[in-house]
Amino acid sequence: MTSVAVLDYGSGNVHSVCQAIAATGAQAVLTADFDQALHSPALVVPGVGAFASCMAGLQAVTGDELVKQRLQLERPTLGICVGHQVMFAHGLEHGTDTAGIGIFPGTVAALPTRRRPHMGWNQLRGNPHSRFFREDRDFYFVHSYAALRAVDLPLDAIGLWSRHEEVPFLAAVEYQSLLTCQFHPEKSGQAGLALISAWIGQVRG
Repeated sequence: MTSVAVLDYGSGNVHSVCQAIAATGAQAVLTADFDQALHSPALVVPGVGAFASCMAGLQAVTGDELVKQRLQLERPTLGICVGHQVMFAHGLEHGTDTAGIGIFPGTVAALPTRRRPHMGWNQLRGNPHSRFFREDRDFYFVHSYAALRAVDLPLDAIGLWSRHEEVPFLAAVEYQSLLTCQFHPEKSGQAGLALISAWIGQVRG
């Protein structure tokens, strides 16, 4: 049975994430221990709430350095919702600019749409070069902030896009051993479980 660490840093829907992992047949281990999370075969970084508070929580458990070291070691890491957003260089909320982990360039900012939050099922556009999203698929979103089209991702990264009120935003990013999702796979029914299973499968394989 594959063991998957879920980083416990005071933010995120950790119990739903653990349940979704267990539903795929893997073992979820909720932990704030740096060494345990670093050496785990797979790591999930969840996130709910404000960018700044999530970054503060991550830094309190050295989660920012954890993500960077796992990327260097080519160990699979999955960021969910604000756990996706903090991978970018900056988060701009309520006039406050907060530094992110900085794996990707760009700023996470408020969706320039009439209705916020963007809540509910929406389509992610597939990419034939993607490991996980070769076809269009619907996932469940809950967010008011996002990385927008101006983001300049690394050349070897694959950005997957969705739209809210015709405004495009990054719904997921694949980069080396890192996968990040603006949507909630743990709330996305069978599509979300299939994604989590496929992500864990790269460790099993």
